[in-house]
Amino acid sequence: MATAVVLTSTSPYGSRRLTVERDQVSSVAYLRDQAGAVHGAVWLANHVPAPVSVDRGRLAAGLPPIMPGTHTRHPQGSDPSDPARLRVLWFEEGDGAALYEDGELLAVIPGWAEVERGMPGYARDAVGESPFAWSLTDALDGLEPRIRKAEAYWQWRESDGNWASYQQFVMGHLDSRIGPPGRYWDASGGGLPRIEITERPPLFGRNYTILSTVGMSCQRLPGAEQYDTPTRIELAIATRGDPRAAARLFLWLGQYPWRSVTWLGHGHTARWRHQPGTFPLNGGHEGVILLAQPGGLPDLSGFAFGGDEVRWLWLVPITDTELRVAADRGHEVVSSRLAVQDRI
Repeated sequence: MATAVVLTSTSPYGSRRLTVERDQVSSVAYLRDQAGAVHGAVWLANHVPAPVSVDRGRLAAGLPPIMPGTHTRHPQGSDPSDPARLRVLWFEEGDGAALYEDGELLAVIPGWAEVERGMPGYARDAVGESPFAWSLTDALDGLEPRIRKAEAYWQWRESDGNWASYQQFVMGHLDSRIGPPGRYWDASGGGLPRIEITERPPLFGRNYTILSTVGMSCQRLPGAEQYDTPTRIELAIATRGDPRAAARLFLWLGQYPWRSVTWLGHGHTARWRHQPGTFPLNGGHEGVILLAQPGGLPDLSGFAFGGDEVRWLWLVPITDTELRVAADRGHEVVSSRLAVQDRI
């Protein structure tokens, strides 16, 4: 019998896909990216008596693995799950998911799962740690709070008035920091995450416009929790030029972390994705460096959402040479020499 896909669920951001696949011998859940590459794979159940050791023939044939007897709670096997009784809960970041059967947690594939590094994910019926699954029971103390938070988050996202209340809080914070708003644009393209742009025109004592995203901080950054960096961000840019041109940078980077399943932080650089010479801002620049608090620009700190601090990262345009230096020698070499006011 060939392997059959019995359940498919795509993340809210379209960047990951979870499938449950099985044959007559076993069932496995896979977490894949848009190109189909496997990032996480967790065994769910054997449907025949377990072997004593790993069946390498099945692995070589590309079939779902069968768990050795010492690592399963049901060494005699169990019936396949009914797909109608399965439900997928995506994490807020969209990089991992929990799988339920009749309301009971069946498996978890976190965003940091990586089969090639021996981190497959967690399964209810697994015992101990094996290359195919780790015990879900042993990890529940750490996983349950994360899962409850994900459940609460998506319930909130689906509730009436959620975006309006969030938007009001962000806008009110920016009003207090950089003055009243001007124009407002949607940078989402109709998909999640919802990203919008607020313009703050020049004020007395400030001869440049500030643009900020509104919406990036509404969901945590994929992978950021694994590093010592804020898990919620917004982007900002200061410009003396046409604000509409500067806003194109947010169309480029606003949804990037969730579409590419990565995080953005202080000191990161990004090269413009289009042809050289088409960068939206004048000055021969080919990309940006992201800085948490460049000298001479307003302090936008002091806002939190979902219990997490929100960090504003300023986009400062840099040249091709500076992009190369940052890649070779570290962002500090570039950021320490920048005269930010000259890049506005």
